[in-house]
Amino acid sequence: MSPSPREGLTTPAEGLTTEELLSAELIDAEEDLAPAPPVAAARRRLRAHPLLLFVGIVLASLNMRAALAGVSPVLSEISDDFHMTSTVSSLVTTIPLIFMGVVSPLAPKLARRWGTEAVLFGALVLLAGGIVLRIAPPVVALFAGCAVVGSGIALLNVLMPGLIKRDFPEKAAGMTALYSTAMILGATVSAAAAVPLEHALGGWRGSLVSWALLAAIAACAWLPQAVLARRGTHHGEAAAVPAGSASSTAPNPVATAGPKLTRSPLAWQITLFMGSQSLIAYVTIAWLPTIFTDHGMSKATAGLVFAFSTLVQMGGSFVVPTLAGRMRSQRLLCAVVALFMALGIAGLLVAPVGGAWVWATLLGLGQGGALGIALTLMVLRSGDAHTAARLSGMAQTWGYLLAAAGPLVLGAVHQVTGGWTIPIVLLLCVCGALVLLGLGAGRDRRIGTPAS
Repeated sequence: MSPSPREGLTTPAEGLTTEELLSAELIDAEEDLAPAPPVAAARRRLRAHPLLLFVGIVLASLNMRAALAGVSPVLSEISDDFHMTSTVSSLVTTIPLIFMGVVSPLAPKLARRWGTEAVLFGALVLLAGGIVLRIAPPVVALFAGCAVVGSGIALLNVLMPGLIKRDFPEKAAGMTALYSTAMILGATVSAAAAVPLEHALGGWRGSLVSWALLAAIAACAWLPQAVLARRGTHHGEAAAVPAGSASSTAPNPVATAGPKLTRSPLAWQITLFMGSQSLIAYVTIAWLPTIFTDHGMSKATAGLVFAFSTLVQMGGSFVVPTLAGRMRSQRLLCAVVALFMALGIAGLLVAPVGGAWVWATLLGLGQGGALGIALTLMVLRSGDAHTAARLSGMAQTWGYLLAAAGPLVLGAVHQVTGGWTIPIVLLLCVCGALVLLGLGAGRDRRIGTPAS
């Protein structure tokens, strides 16, 4: 079930192979839980037929960014339809991030009560419902749908990595690559297809609602798993219990309190690094196509450039963590990925249209690398899997709440100044802060151990 404290958490001095690193990055939100006996038996039966799990993971992964990435290419149409200012329209991206931060801590609690499979099914139903709600006529429905979409994605974000690690322990690295590739592929296709779907389906509503079908198909794939995993449990019986409790069959119960993360400067450096790189990423999701179109690029081309930047993230997210696992200190890598993002952002000031593909490439490599190294730091700076899981929860909660401020603040600044120069300069300041945070988080230290 859960990995041992040492599994996947070798020290940087020993080095991590690519497979070990990819496996270690699958942070298990249910690290401290043991399944109820009927649930454990049902999961063994499900693992005997892994095709259903495989299809479910791929379909769920495709949905984890598609509903967000397809918004920005048609954001100007949404704003015009509802007569919204730049500040108000930025809420279309901000609200999902707020709920991704708020709902993330609830995911392990819901999984303990109902089981991971049932919660994943519910998350996909929520996602499909939120996507549909976003296209309802009143503007309040648009914002309510954004909240529901963010809640569904939050549950998927937290529970999917642990499920992969649990059900494919011998193939964790390959499944991690598949999971991350499918997630980026969903975002890329959604961004590239947003404007063509708008033209084909009669407007932005048709473009956005089309992704509800993909979420509904994924929910159908998880329904039998949710039903089978709960079969045999009594009414009101929890799907899991704390590992080491009287009702748990886990051997050698141990205390799992661990270091106090909120009192650890290193934990906060990692959390703020995660939040800062997420802020840049979601500002890009919200406003990059608009920046291009405001400088004269066609909507269709802007969507393609944005989609290309998303696709390029796969390169950075694979290469950078692999390098990080072979180093004692990751400070240089943190600075390099921030520099890539800064160069891509600065290019928007110099030649936003003429150099668009170059800036998209630099941004994509930097963003993919920053996300990959943020996940890697959670593993390398933690002494055990339990601490890594808790740090992941802290980083996702506070990181998404920090990231939510980005689209809103930059939208407001754009509205006040009437241009993109000052918002872009502010993004460059965030890149500078990212360097400082990376210099702290990248040191060869462990949370809970004194600085040398």
